[in-house]
Amino acid sequence: DGSSLPDFLELQRTRVLCKADAPTHTEGFQYSGAFAAMGVDTSVSVEKFCKNFKIEINRLTDEDMEFDMIGVDASIANAFRRILIAEVPTMAIEKVFMVDNTSVIADEVLSHRLGLIPLDADPRLFDYISDDVPNERNTIVYKLHVSCEKGSQRLTVKSGQLEWLPEGSQLTMASPAQSGDNQRTYTSFGQSQQNTSERPLGVKYNDITIARLGPGQAIELEAHAVKGVGKVHAKWSPVATAWYRMLPEGCSSQRN
Repeated sequence: DGSSLPDFLELQRTRVLCKADAPTHTEGFQYSGAFAAMGVDTSVSVEKFCKNFKIEINRLTDEDMEFDMIGVDASIANAFRRILIAEVPTMAIEKVFMVDNTSVIADEVLSHRLGLIPLDADPRLFDYISDDVPNERNTIVYKLHVSCEKGSQRLTVKSGQLEWLPEGSQLTMASPAQSGDNQRTYTSFGQSQQNTSERPLGVKYNDITIARLGPGQAIELEAHAVKGVGKVHAKWSPVATAWYRMLPEGCSSQRN
């Protein structure tokens, strides 16, 4: 327990001092032997952590969340920040099958832009795809087919024009060997995703610009979204940014 430490050591253990030249006492004391000579154990205990740790939510909206973490070291707060950025799963477009792209944007750049569009889908309803066949449990399929007629004004393609395909892929992989064979698609859905989802699995924002088409240009593609985490690629990170700051404590010292 740190309560038996001298006042100046307790100040170093629990406070960061913002001085004129630089902040001091920025290190955390999690090593059990840091003050062993004084008989004080400063190691992290699960029981002490659960007893002292509290979260108070200050603001919660569809766009952001602000909360206070009370009773933890800055290193723990930073761990929460890193988890939010890199280890919370989301759904994002991973594969794009191009049928036609006569726009000025290269296929690779267009695919990258599609991957960064936030999707309005609950990742808890889906499995990681790994080496499995794309199915209704691990893949969301979207279609985009837009064209700008000759003689018309330039057309802006928005994210809201992505169409969700709850029945799975509509692109055939190859021609059947015989006329009576069924054509295979790029997914193998056992049922419609409308049976398992309470709402359409669309995009979060409909006004994100994907491309601009000139007269006579067109884009036709199919995009497959899968579950992933931010440490694999930033497109799976659920937060635009996550940061923390220490709660300031104002105090004045009076010299005699």
